[in-house]
Amino acid sequence: QAQLVESGGGLVQAGGSLSLSCAAPGRTFSNYAMGWFRQAPGKERDFVTAISGSGANTYYADSVKGRFTISRDSDKRTVSLQMDSLKPEDTAVYYCAATWAGVRARDVHLYDAWGQGTQVTVSS
Repeated sequence: QAQLVESGGGLVQAGGSLSLSCAAPGRTFSNYAMGWFRQAPGKERDFVTAISGSGANTYYADSVKGRFTISRDSDKRTVSLQMDSLKPEDTAVYYCAATWAGVRARDVHLYDAWGQGTQVTVSS
């Protein structure tokens, strides 16, 4: 059973923007770093970005640096991913996850809570 719930995926043209949100109903992740991963068909689940428990530190994969922005609202227990200048290669299912391993954790095995994923499709 997913402990996190993602929303906000959809279809957008290349160059457009989408915003994803991740909620943690019934549980607090305020002391966890939170990350976003993505998985395209036939490929492994890849790290996208992460944010520290305090929100003060962020870390991005080179492929999204300067285009994506992660943020968190501890009061609302949500984590957001603003995606700008989207490219067709950004097309994937996007997953939210939580980890004790810190903001620079890129390995999926370091994350112990996951959402069910939300589809993002970027058309050319």
